[in-house]
Amino acid sequence: MEHGKPGESKIDRRKFVGAAAALGIAPQIAPQLRAAEAPAKDVTRTLANYLVKARYEDLPAPVRKEAQRTLLNWAGCAIGGSRHETVDIAVAALAPFSGPGQASVLGRKEKLDVLHASLMNGISSHIFDYDDTHLRTIIHPAGPVASAILAYAEYKPVSGRDFLNALVLGIETECRIGNAVWPNHYDIGWHITGTAGVFGAAAAVGKLMGLNQQQMVWALGLAASQPVGLREMFGSMTKSFHPGRAAQNGFTAALLAAKNYTSSDQGIEATRGWANTVSTVQHFSEITGKLGQTYEISINTYKPFACGIVIHPTLDACIQLRNENKLTGDQIQSVNLKVHPLVLELTGKKTPQTGLEGKFSIYYAAAIALMQGAAGERQFTDKLAKDPAVMALRDKISAAADSTIRPEQVRVVVTTKDGRKLEKYVQDAIGSVKKPMTDAALEAKFTDLADGVIPAAKARKVMDLCWGVEKLASAGEIAKAGAA
Repeated sequence: MEHGKPGESKIDRRKFVGAAAALGIAPQIAPQLRAAEAPAKDVTRTLANYLVKARYEDLPAPVRKEAQRTLLNWAGCAIGGSRHETVDIAVAALAPFSGPGQASVLGRKEKLDVLHASLMNGISSHIFDYDDTHLRTIIHPAGPVASAILAYAEYKPVSGRDFLNALVLGIETECRIGNAVWPNHYDIGWHITGTAGVFGAAAAVGKLMGLNQQQMVWALGLAASQPVGLREMFGSMTKSFHPGRAAQNGFTAALLAAKNYTSSDQGIEATRGWANTVSTVQHFSEITGKLGQTYEISINTYKPFACGIVIHPTLDACIQLRNENKLTGDQIQSVNLKVHPLVLELTGKKTPQTGLEGKFSIYYAAAIALMQGAAGERQFTDKLAKDPAVMALRDKISAAADSTIRPEQVRVVVTTKDGRKLEKYVQDAIGSVKKPMTDAALEAKFTDLADGVIPAAKARKVMDLCWGVEKLASAGEIAKAGAA
């Protein structure tokens, strides 16, 4: 999940290197400290050329495996979120205007045209803020890409191998473009999953459609003209609209390009192109460097908790303290958190009124973790956000920024009413690159999300199809199996 709206404090970006530290790799350098690059040339065409030529056979085995994990995690999130009020409203509002029923909405009975199905699956996969996260840019890669290509694959059958290749290429495209403008683009206020995700969807659908190089250039240019997503919308239904619309817009871009609908050949890098319009700094070598040699999906991560990624260390620590000491909420006198400054900037809501707002509140999240020993979607409801006991504990929690604490770390001190001081320091939170979720944990997450939405046997079938996607004659089987 991308981080929330800035809080009251203003953070000096030179004092931290952003959430990339949580990757366990060399961090992204703050924008004002990065050397400017020479004016770029042929960035869009170079990327398009790579996309057109890239083959499934070129994908290393670990990349293919991570793509399976990404697909399974996305499908679980989409199925789990499909009955949320947000999706109900979106389907009710737009289904009357859909064309023929060409593609499924996972977890639901409705079938819509491919563009509307892409939109709905993108919304449902993100509404819980439980989806995958490319920590370097805080992009949720699968939402825009998988939502688009699964709709396409159900409408026009494609092999599982081609589907997996398109998924990897779409994620590669959006994350590389995101790398080129991070973090300035995000700091300005853009929701990068939507603004970069549209490129991923266009590239992935375009790959499945067999676009030639010029058509792929046009598809990327059309995507550049459709950025969507503002951080102002975090905590509302509109946040999940962003990856859905990115999927729909990228799909549209590929369809138009396939019919030779032209765009600028330098949609990404031109003086008045996408990157220069939406960001104060551009690093185009992040897009074109080592294409086909490194893969951004290799550092994709999956959330064990259904909220902002910077809250995860605190949740990890609070759940451990609760379980180790058999704590109950009424035993606690106070809770003190020492966190990275970014945590308070982005998740500093003190009095959230809804479950969606609670995902952006370090105070609510810590309280619910201490009380329930979990932080899945069932812990982020409107009812719990207004529960008197939860609110009482929430108000006993204080958080202080500490520049010596990294984004993936936290120090928690719980003082009990009988005078005990219980401490927990988390070095690397569960779900980080250093402590990734296992395949079994991803399956358990999927099962929990699908519970009550589709039968257990159907959930098991979808998981098996995701793990075995490369062997499928038609990847659209996943969509059909995941529909209600």
